[in-house]
Amino acid sequence: MVDQYIFSGSLPENASTYVNREADDELNEALLQGKFCYVLNSRQSGKSSLRVRTMSRLGEAGVECASIDLSSINIQTATQENWYADLIVKLIDSFALHVDFKGWWEQNQLNSPLLRFSNFLTKILLAEISENIVIFIDEIDSVLSLNFPTDDFFAFIRSCYNERVDNPQYNRLTFCLLGVASPTSLIQDKNRTPFNIGKAISLKGFQLHEVEPLEKGLFSKFNKPHAIMQEILQWTGGQPFLTQKLCQFMVEESAQEHPRSVEQVVRSRIIESWESQDEPEHLRTIQARILRDEQKAGYLLELYQQVRLSEEQSSVTADDTLEQSELQLSGLVIRQQGKLRIYNQIYREIFDFNWIENQLNNLRPYSENFRFWIVSGGVDESRLLRGKALQEAEEWAKDKNLSYQDKQYLAASKEKEIQLGIAAKEQEATLERERKDREASQKRNLLLTEANIKTKRQIRIGSAVLLITLFVAVILGIFAATEGNKAIIAKREAQNLQNQLASVKKDIENVQKLSQLAGELRNKNLIIESDEALRQAGLSFRVNEHNLKQALLLASISQVYQQLEKPNEVQQNFAESLRFLQNKESNITSEQGLQIQILVKHIEVSLLEEKDQTKAIKIYKEAYDIIKNYPNETNPFKNNQIVTIKNIRAIYVRLLNLLEESKQAEFIQEVRQSFKQYLFTELEYFLKVQDWEGADGSTGNIMLLIADMEGEVDSDSLLESFPCPVLKQINDYWVQYSEENFGFSIQKKIWLDTGNRLGMKDWNDNDEQNYNRFTSAVGWENEGLQDYMERVKKDPRSPSVRGGLPTLTSPGIRSSGGSWYWIFRHRLKPEMLFARLFSRTTSCKI
Repeated sequence: MVDQYIFSGSLPENASTYVNREADDELNEALLQGKFCYVLNSRQSGKSSLRVRTMSRLGEAGVECASIDLSSINIQTATQENWYADLIVKLIDSFALHVDFKGWWEQNQLNSPLLRFSNFLTKILLAEISENIVIFIDEIDSVLSLNFPTDDFFAFIRSCYNERVDNPQYNRLTFCLLGVASPTSLIQDKNRTPFNIGKAISLKGFQLHEVEPLEKGLFSKFNKPHAIMQEILQWTGGQPFLTQKLCQFMVEESAQEHPRSVEQVVRSRIIESWESQDEPEHLRTIQARILRDEQKAGYLLELYQQVRLSEEQSSVTADDTLEQSELQLSGLVIRQQGKLRIYNQIYREIFDFNWIENQLNNLRPYSENFRFWIVSGGVDESRLLRGKALQEAEEWAKDKNLSYQDKQYLAASKEKEIQLGIAAKEQEATLERERKDREASQKRNLLLTEANIKTKRQIRIGSAVLLITLFVAVILGIFAATEGNKAIIAKREAQNLQNQLASVKKDIENVQKLSQLAGELRNKNLIIESDEALRQAGLSFRVNEHNLKQALLLASISQVYQQLEKPNEVQQNFAESLRFLQNKESNITSEQGLQIQILVKHIEVSLLEEKDQTKAIKIYKEAYDIIKNYPNETNPFKNNQIVTIKNIRAIYVRLLNLLEESKQAEFIQEVRQSFKQYLFTELEYFLKVQDWEGADGSTGNIMLLIADMEGEVDSDSLLESFPCPVLKQINDYWVQYSEENFGFSIQKKIWLDTGNRLGMKDWNDNDEQNYNRFTSAVGWENEGLQDYMERVKKDPRSPSVRGGLPTLTSPGIRSSGGSWYWIFRHRLKPEMLFARLFSRTTSCKI
């Protein structure tokens, strides 16, 4: 009896429609012999079903197997440590090992994560399991998205093979890697060759002599099931997903009063309007794989176009280039007899020449010229855009996040366009002047001739002669004046174009100069300063007005020169910056203008080097006034802002510090209140976007600021009278945006549930034990703040992190030791701090 055809996900190990292919026996035999294997192929080609069936067969042969699906591990936020930890946990679960993972992991915490993984395999897994072991690692291509290199992981797998010579135990351990990747793409260091000890298992499409399990389902439905099966394979090429799907479609068709042919079903249910009826998604997956990287998509489309054009002659020889490997991994083409061919007729009809042309048109409209320009090192000006092509490219680029090379290319095209425009205008003006001069000369001669004739006729009338002469002079004067005006207009247009060119050149020069200086900072190991300089260079691309852009770039350049200790260049560049900013044509009241003023003033104070406190306060007051009077325009929480959260906070903090030092009590209260309001806005923003570390820092900053305002910073009892409205507002924000997972009220409940006291004045052994229970309950035990934050990012709803925020120990605004620096200054233990904090929340009814 044939089950329903399964074409979504892995087939169960006992599925009656499973097709046993050559690869099944090849992989099973290789793993039984202890060979390291890898099955790297396109999606929906039957890799996972092959793994399931092979694990079943190996199990029957007495081999212990485990499967790790890397796609089930959180890739985006994974650290090297928790990634290896997840691998070990999955192996413990798969083999049902009795291991205290947490205790074992902590005992080995001095070792690197990879060494811990190695020790687990040798000292625990191989020690507790006496049978042969095969570890299948599926979705291996997931490692390409990790934030750390994995070359060492693949090198380690190779080392397990090499260790067999010295340690026979390793003969019992074998790996099988499965995924959508080429071996070369998995390894960044091309000098390493971990895959040369493995056996590649090739997955071919279903062959006619293999598909008896599928054909059985057609026996009771069609008179000639074998012919139906043949026709299905002619359309699908044996592609597993499509073959199973089309078999199911034909079974459904057989129930109709007038069943259609295989071709009719293929065209109506797969090919026609394929994007809307591609469920489960298959064809869209192929398309997405080819188009996912716009930089490479053009190459892949052109390569596929070559395959189509030369299919009959078979002139595209298969090789191991990155482009060919990527095209094969899409599933669209396969390697046959050393040539590239389209996998099947369905793909051939869907991904036709029209599809190729449409996709190429949707990509970078200047891709071919751009490619040649890049290859030439940016010197082949014949490849630059101009006229309508440039206008279309600029329109296309408006909403795109362009690469630096794209921006260079468009800027170079614009510069060349302006140059050609100037040259054309100048030539046009020259030709126009020459033409007008000729016409003027002809008219002048004609008028003079006519005047002479009239003069001869009326030679005896002196007055008439005089009038005619004056009339001719006036005409000639008016005509000359008109021609001169046109020449002036043409010259003015040429001058405007020259000014535009000069502006573009100046913009490019200063962006390049700032980028170069950022490189010098990096060479001096000033990484943070280098990154900030590059950020400001990038910001300049968002600024439309030339004067504002120059003000930003020159101020940034002067700051870098100060960091490089080149005083001669500092003041010169900053003076230029102010000149551009104060230019009457600069729109300093625009949103960009206001934000650039803030940044320039911030940089100006840093250039003072504490030499003039009064001037520094004046400058920061001006920046503060802009922030206060234009809150919407200077809001750092909107997307793509020039001014950042860090900039605004730094201005507040430094202004407050300067005011405290100069004893300006009147103004300081206003700034504190404004800063308080800003910090609450910052806290709410961080919580909304689930930036838990940022929110933790904002909380500490708010509490320190309020304590400072209340005059409590230097008091051991600062929490006993801490304002209840502030504590309540902070707690409400945390509870609301964490869905009752974090906040003072959540922490207080856990504090009491773990036996801790409130408002204690002394400390005993029981308190020590209870406090340890508290830190364990909220996930702080034996863990640094950064590691805890990584776990929160991974799953903020996990019970293991509940109640751990706010920590009250995050970096703050007053010292590098932490925003709650008085804990260390007055030697107030953290446990005593929490006891007083939760006592205060109780009195505040929180």
